[in-house]
Parts: sequence; structure tokens; C-alpha cells
Amino acid sequence: MDEDISRKRKVQRYEEFVDKRLKPDLVKAIAERDKVFHKQKMFLDLKKNIENLENNGITNLRSMVNLGSEVYMQAEVPDTRHIFVDIGLGFHVEFTWSEALQFISVREARLARQIEEYTQLIANIKAQIKMVCEGIRELLQIRAE
Repeated sequence: MDEDISRKRKVQRYEEFVDKRLKPDLVKAIAERDKVFHKQKMFLDLKKNIENLENNGITNLRSMVNLGSEVYMQAEVPDTRHIFVDIGLGFHVEFTWSEALQFISVREARLARQIEEYTQLIANIKAQIKMVCEGIRELLQIRAE
């Protein structure tokens, strides 16, 4: 009887560990990886836009700009050969097209490494969850016998 109670307590502790620690860690890691995917997409879009400007020789441009809250205004860019790129922490740096493409390529490599690290972390957390669930299953089978 004491063995039964001991097994129930172990199962409860394992379930709490999965629910209160591992699952929230997994959700957080997936959310962080999604943020990196979003940044990667933004840099890919910027790269395509710069290449499009370069390939078509577009040095000035008219565009609609979102001011926030879905309020737009028309803007004119008299010289597209110099652009400002968000480099993080609220800082923007003026680049030429080639400098921006070089920066983007370095940044893309870093983002790819971050995605790989988060993917590995996610796989590790999933493996831990699976291992703990297997331990719970084994404890429950012993009790059933």
C-alpha cells in the first residue's frame, strides 16, 4: 500500500515537472525561434528589394508608407542608392546597396545559426518530455501489475 502511494506521488511530481517546467520551456523556445524566423524573412525581403532596385536601375521612388494604425501617406524617395537599415537595439545605419547586401549576408548567417540552436533546444525539450512520459508509463504499468 505504501508502495502504491509512493508511486502515485512520483507520477504526480513527474507530471507537474512536464506541465510546469518542460511544456512552458518548449512554448517559449518555439516562440523565440518564430521571432528569429520573422527577422530572417524581413532581411530576405530587404535583400530582394535592394536587388530589384539594383537590377532595374531605380534611383528614385514613390511609395505608400504606413504611419501606424493603418494610416498611410505617399512618400517620395529622391535617392534610393543610400538606405537606412535597422541593425538592432533601435539603431539604424545608412548603407549603400552593396554595403547593405554585405550586412544582410552576415546577418542571415547569424540568424540561421540561431534558428539551428533553437531547433536543437526544441528537440532536446521534446526528448525530455518523451523520456519523462515514458517513466510515468512504466510506473503506471508496475502499479497495474
